[in-house]
Amino acid sequence: MTTVTIRQTRTLRRPRHERRLHVVPRPAPRPEPMHPQERRLRDAGGPDDRACYPCACGYLFEAQVSTSVSCPHCGAGQAW
Repeated sequence: MTTVTIRQTRTLRRPRHERRLHVVPRPAPRPEPMHPQERRLRDAGGPDDRACYPCACGYLFEAQVSTSVSCPHCGAGQAW
């Protein structure tokens, strides 16, 4: 019978990774409390930006609020 020599080898361990720090975003700021009338206006879709304009030709029309509105009937500019 022959003699067999057995050697134990060390198992090389990888170094432990240090725990990583996770960046947590700040929470969103809390909204300012709204007045009940402002909340109702916002829920309704906001203010209506249309106005009723009378023209010198006698035509009454509704149009977007603007500094340059002209009558759709005769084309005359409306003073604001």
